[in-house]
Formats: sequence, C-alpha cells, structure tokens
Amino acid sequence: MSEPELSRIIKLNALREDPVRIEANEAERAALAKRFGMSAIDSLVATVQLTPRGPKVRGEGSLVADIVQACAISGEDFTHRIEEDIAFVFVPDDQAPDLEEIELEADDLDEIDYSGDSFDLGEAVAQSLGLVIDPYAEGPDADAARQAAGIVSDDAPHGPLAEALAALKRD
Repeated sequence: MSEPELSRIIKLNALREDPVRIEANEAERAALAKRFGMSAIDSLVATVQLTPRGPKVRGEGSLVADIVQACAISGEDFTHRIEEDIAFVFVPDDQAPDLEEIELEADDLDEIDYSGDSFDLGEAVAQSLGLVIDPYAEGPDADAARQAAGIVSDDAPHGPLAEALAALKRD
C-alpha cells in the first residue's frame, strides 16, 4: 500500500483538549488533486476536535478547501470552495466488525479502524474531502456550453407544443 498523501499520525496517549488543525502543504495538495482527479487543490484546512470514548476516538470538525476542477459540461477548469462539517470514529481494528457478516447502520459508516497506539487523522481528512467532491459540478460557463451544443435545459419548455406556443408569442 502506498503512503497517504496527507498523513498526520495522532498518538492516543497524546490526545489533547484543543482541536487539531491540519493544513495541507503544496506537495500534499498536488498529490491529493491527482488522487481525486482534480486540476488543483489551492488550499485545504481541517479543524478536528478529538474526543476519546474508551478505545474509540470521535473526531468532529470542519473542512474547508478551494479546489479547481473541470466543469462536467464545458470541461473548462473552475474554482470553487468546499465547506463541510466532518465526523468519524476511529475504532481499534480488533473491535472493527467483520464486514462480511454485518448490517451497517448509518452511524457505522463513518468508522475508521486503526491498529496499535495511533491513527492517521490526515488520511481521514483526505477521505472526507474525497467524499464531498462533486464529480458532476458545473462551472460558470456550463449554460453557455449547453446552448452552444444545442442542449435544451430541463427547465426550459421544449417539444412541438412549446415551439408552437413560442411562434404564437412572436406574432
């Protein structure tokens, strides 16, 4: 397995009350952009409050990222900001359920297993970013690209009746 692009190892015995702030550097952002098929990630900052609950550790906070991605319609790059609340639970791998024999509840979907006396908060943040990126995001020129290609919006009336009504309005 390759090394995570955004690794921030947290030792269980070093948990503190203050939130942990993770800011990706230029190389980490470039590697994450490649991993997620983005043109670029201009900034990535996460702030996570870690709360131990026995051997489990709950992480809750926020993620803010400025990403550059290709418009799903025009293919042109555009920049937009992602602001998301994030939450997950780190669970010791000896307590992680056998995925072949379990029915997952909504709260179980955000569990991340770890082994030993530490976990990788950076990779959890990276995975959270990957989950909130919209692969079908449309840039500011999407409508113009649709119009140039002759694609009619779902909102606009179309078909023979719509054309007949439009002709009546012009007269």
